[in-house]
Amino acid sequence: MSSSTQTAAPPWTTRNRVGLVLAGLYGLGNIPSVAASTPEGVVGPGLQILVVDSVLGLAAVVAVIVAWVRRSRTAARLAAGAMVLITITALPGFFVDVPAPVKLLVAGSVLVTAVAVILILTPARRPPAVLEDPR
Repeated sequence: MSSSTQTAAPPWTTRNRVGLVLAGLYGLGNIPSVAASTPEGVVGPGLQILVVDSVLGLAAVVAVIVAWVRRSRTAARLAAGAMVLITITALPGFFVDVPAPVKLLVAGSVLVTAVAVILILTPARRPPAVLEDPR
């Protein structure tokens, strides 16, 4: 006879919560991407990229909610991954002839993504190990 014990998921640290909030806001900001298509004659992402960004934004928001409610590290990793993929789709903005504010927006998204992913994936600090006295 075996007994199965379930251990409660460790609570989120403040750093983790800040990262999840950033991921949620970033995802929310990308959901309406598909509605803002690039006008004719203007350099910008194609409709396919905008659809992908919207879907990934929705996935990030859902993953953040699941991670927050269930304390799921897997869902938190999915939110971080969705953020990274959204940001990768924006990187060509550095290499085409677009206005400087667009390049600043891309740089800001790279920075926000890096900070959020680091905060989300930062493990909780463990208390120092106590060595037993050998006496």
